[in-house]
Amino acid sequence: MKNPPADPRALQSRLFTIDTHIDTPTASLTRAGWDFGAKHDYATDRSQCDLPRMESGGIDAMVFAVYSTQAARTPAGFAAIHGQTLEVFARTHQVLQQNADRCGLALTAEDGLRLKAEGRRAIYLSIENSYSLGRELGRVRKFYDLGVRMLGLTHMLNNDLADSSTDPRGTEWGGLSPFGREVVAECNRLDILLDASHASDQALVDLIGCSKTPVILSHSGCRAVCDHPRNIGDDLLRALAASGGVIQLNALPVAVVTSPEDGRTAALSAMLLSLADAVLTPEVLAAVGQEWHRIETTYANPTATLDDYIKHLEHAVKVAGIDHVGIGCDLDGGGGVTGLNDVGEYPNLTAALLARGWAEGDLAKLWGGNTLRLYRAAQA
Repeated sequence: MKNPPADPRALQSRLFTIDTHIDTPTASLTRAGWDFGAKHDYATDRSQCDLPRMESGGIDAMVFAVYSTQAARTPAGFAAIHGQTLEVFARTHQVLQQNADRCGLALTAEDGLRLKAEGRRAIYLSIENSYSLGRELGRVRKFYDLGVRMLGLTHMLNNDLADSSTDPRGTEWGGLSPFGREVVAECNRLDILLDASHASDQALVDLIGCSKTPVILSHSGCRAVCDHPRNIGDDLLRALAASGGVIQLNALPVAVVTSPEDGRTAALSAMLLSLADAVLTPEVLAAVGQEWHRIETTYANPTATLDDYIKHLEHAVKVAGIDHVGIGCDLDGGGGVTGLNDVGEYPNLTAALLARGWAEGDLAKLWGGNTLRLYRAAQA
């Protein structure tokens, strides 16, 4: 008689589960009146994460990314984005304090495990787009003191640290910049994980070569499955694995399934490039938000499913090995596929992998073990 199928929710309760990239701080926490402790509905307010859905989805930890829209790379531009970034951190800490009985800030691998044992959700903090550093190395320490334990180099455009994978102007530095290398050394000194999602292939090569600790791709995909510049090829996957790093698979539809270019990427790039000389005042940010919404509604995402997402997972495991793959869906930042469209649906992924014959030990590595290993390596 065959063994009955495992209950995905019960299995997840035994594992340590973490998603390494979600944009909830800038997407939701800064909305007036939005309550992280209350259950929301994606169909109503487009949010994909709150404490009730974390609890029902059996997810123990999230890495909250504090994202920076890129504008003028000038003293005035850097000062404006730095101030706004500090406001997002302040709001995030306030929300965590307001919900301290149900969640807490995690700074180490052990913090995440401790919070799980206490029945609370662990919130790690990261930077997405180090434009917010400006050209000041001391800001790395400033963000560390605010709880940051992962730093993403770039977003859609080149910045003062590195080249992006999607800047329509091409490369600026040929990988990491000299300042980027200084930031890498400082992050190594301070036990901050380095995140190369969004960075160019050569920037990832440079980062693997100069970082003293393994590198994470917090929300990326496999180019062999979907030929998108955000994704990485098999040779780089092997190099990442050989250096001890981990790729966390992204659920951004345009990077999950191949689709004809309909102008979406070009429109987003043009919008960001139009900010090259702008200072991000509240009025400019509001206009950016409106234009981003217009582009997203004009150019619909391709249809992508949970099965499409799993193709990336299983390809990454085949190429890099089970010790080098994890979950980083990019929810609240454009990510989400049918069947995996908010954190309450994470058990759907576990159920689908169990149906494919995945063993509990491999699921333990995928869902959290590999990520905890990277945090421990950075701490060491």
